[in-house]
Amino acid sequence: MLRRIVMTLTLLSMCVALAHRARAEDVKIVKIGVVAPLSGFSASYGKDEENAARLAFEEANAQGLVIGGQKIRFEVDGQDDAGDPKTAVLVAQRFVDEGVSGVIGHHNSGCSIAASAVYRRAGIPQISPASSSPSYTAQGFETTFRTISNDDQMAVLAANYSVRQLGAKRVAVIDDSTDYGTNLATEYVKAVQNAGAKLASWQYTTTKSIDFRAVLTTIKGLNPDLIFYVGQDIQAAGVAKQIHQLGIKAKYMGEGGFTNDTFLHLVGQSGQGMYSWEYGAPLGRMPRAAELDATMKARFGTGIVQFAPLAYDAAWAMMNAMKKADSTDPRTYLSSLHAISFDGVTGTIAFNEQGDLKTASATLYQQQNGKWVVLGVEQTSPK
Repeated sequence: MLRRIVMTLTLLSMCVALAHRARAEDVKIVKIGVVAPLSGFSASYGKDEENAARLAFEEANAQGLVIGGQKIRFEVDGQDDAGDPKTAVLVAQRFVDEGVSGVIGHHNSGCSIAASAVYRRAGIPQISPASSSPSYTAQGFETTFRTISNDDQMAVLAANYSVRQLGAKRVAVIDDSTDYGTNLATEYVKAVQNAGAKLASWQYTTTKSIDFRAVLTTIKGLNPDLIFYVGQDIQAAGVAKQIHQLGIKAKYMGEGGFTNDTFLHLVGQSGQGMYSWEYGAPLGRMPRAAELDATMKARFGTGIVQFAPLAYDAAWAMMNAMKKADSTDPRTYLSSLHAISFDGVTGTIAFNEQGDLKTASATLYQQQNGKWVVLGVEQTSPK
């Protein structure tokens, strides 16, 4: 009798083990690469993007997505490219060797461009939340996408507003000599000239510059209507402060990450001639931004820094394409990325043939009494 009971318990244990194994085998693990600068001067942006992308895939896991008849569980491999193109290529090859089904990243345009050829050869879709250089998608790779406006789109919006709304006829440009700064400045100059204004001066700084008086003194002597600066927020604040100290009367327009307390604190004045262009719509006009911010704070202890909504939308663009194709195989769902359209945190997410957003937007802010006030949100026509 005892022997029979033991045998029965053994059989039950085996059945339970086999049931657990069957359930485990029903869940398909899908690896996703998320890469950004987690060290260096852009680390805060990189962590912002990684957190948001990771959150999106965690939410999908909680929903129990079923694709291709199987329950899917996403596993995220987060990597640091340090904002260095050479490191970016090494990370890209690591992802390929791991067999990831897609990549969210990179942050820097130089990194995205360098790594994109690796992803293309492997047929792995890459969606960048922050690489804005036109060269990234202009390569014609079917695997490259982005959820941020590109510099061509941004430059046209900024230039048209500079000339038509602010009345600038002569413009001085300063860029920080990075790939990003020079690319955007180049496109802005083209667009300003196409809009009918003239380039009064084009000056350069570096990411380590803190004294801009020599550059600004040269610009002051040329008496432009508007000074357009492209670079990091703290440097933009330094430029603004020294413009004020030198008594330059030109309007000042910065681009890229300037709508924060650091900028206002360092400027220390309420000049009405200061403007800032930002990619996309303001957080206050994104219906789901507050929800995303609160969820990120609860999950990571830090809310949206800047690019989180773009990374979150990039992750869901990838998953929506998988659902549409009913496959997590990158070579199968790749074509679906060009066919999806959904309401993301940042707006409608839909890609054109090159992988750029069909509709790009940008927001112009003006400093008024120590605060940034939205003047308007500009959009390109869908393409």
